[in-house]
Amino acid sequence: MATTPYLEDRDGGYYVVGTRVGLDVIVREFQSGQSPEAILQQYPSLGSLAKVYGVITFILERPEAVGAYLHDQNRVWDEIKQKHPLPQDLLERFYRARELARNL
Repeated sequence: MATTPYLEDRDGGYYVVGTRVGLDVIVREFQSGQSPEAILQQYPSLGSLAKVYGVITFILERPEAVGAYLHDQNRVWDEIKQKHPLPQDLLERFYRARELARNL
């Protein structure tokens, strides 16, 4: 998958340039209906609205490539979960914290 001035390939994953925010995070937020402004507010390390719009443009222009990337990331995550399962109480705490963060 090609990179842009807004995305870079690091260790097999795509990240917003200069951040630790992954492409999958932006896709998830955008697909859940978050506006670019809300995404920037939730992830201020992105730095600028231009970066957010740039990544969204990338997502919209390359739906098949982005879909394949996300599918591959999910496969890797599933393999990790199988090899190193987390205790159920820890998973529940994580999901509650993530939901709280989304509602801020």
